[in-house]
Amino acid sequence: MKLIVQVPCYNEEKTLPAVINSIPTQIPGVDVIETMIIDDGSKDGTIMIAEMLGVDHIVRHKQNEGLAASFADGLDECLKHGADIIVNTDGDNQYPQQEIGRLIEPILRGTHDMVIGDRQVQTIEHFSPLKKFLQRFGTGVVQTLSGVVIADAPSGFRAYSREAALSINVISTFSYTIETIIQAGMMRIAIAELAIATNPKTRESRLFKSMFAHVRKSMMTMLRIYIMYSPFKVFLWLGLILLALGLLPFIRMVYLSIVYHALASGHIQSLIFGASLLIIGFLNLCLGIIADLLAINRTLIEETLYRMKKLEYSRSIK
Repeated sequence: MKLIVQVPCYNEEKTLPAVINSIPTQIPGVDVIETMIIDDGSKDGTIMIAEMLGVDHIVRHKQNEGLAASFADGLDECLKHGADIIVNTDGDNQYPQQEIGRLIEPILRGTHDMVIGDRQVQTIEHFSPLKKFLQRFGTGVVQTLSGVVIADAPSGFRAYSREAALSINVISTFSYTIETIIQAGMMRIAIAELAIATNPKTRESRLFKSMFAHVRKSMMTMLRIYIMYSPFKVFLWLGLILLALGLLPFIRMVYLSIVYHALASGHIQSLIFGASLLIIGFLNLCLGIIADLLAINRTLIEETLYRMKKLEYSRSIK
């Protein structure tokens, strides 16, 4: 059983030693433990520090590509190096690496393929009330969309089995955390959670410039991934709502004509508006059918990609 702990990094020379040095060297049930950093175009001495610390694998980005790209490239490299379990942690030492043994227990037992570290956000002192509220609200939305009961959707302290890592395809350019949960829920990947205590804050987040930007990008990611996996449901409900609204002016016209004997010519504008809504609603239903066919095609492509990756990575570790 081989475990690789990957650490996406961007200018983390000050905190990387604490991260690497706190990674367990022995875990019951694991034969080999290796470390990997994904350097996302750092301008400081992150790579030099990683080499001094004896990091087993170093993935280099020539320029900053973002956290999602770093995470995805890390998964790819871990699979190429034969990882049976992949743990992701952050380079700012936010997460307790010493808990990795507990984090991977459900995977070792074979009961789950993905485990998320629950930071128990409501207990973190340096998180503002607004940030705690937004985290709770965002996690609730992710639960609704994915059907997965979780407490801390944005947590980056995670463990993946090899099968889960092979199945997941990151397309977001912002953050992988929300996207992978929704994907896992749609793919029926078994997810567990582990309550953890975070380390003291070392720096401000570099993922977003403002709270508003974070919320906006997170909501766009949720919507995009959900539509990708459930397009017919989205367009069906949107089409039905528009059709219902489009019928209202016609119902109103019939009511006025019967009760007040009003002339239909006095309601031309509302009838045109209603007809427009009916047309748009019908087009949404048509789009839903087309999008559903595309989603079926996407599922087949994902299955093909899974088999290709499994074959490619099995060859690379021979």
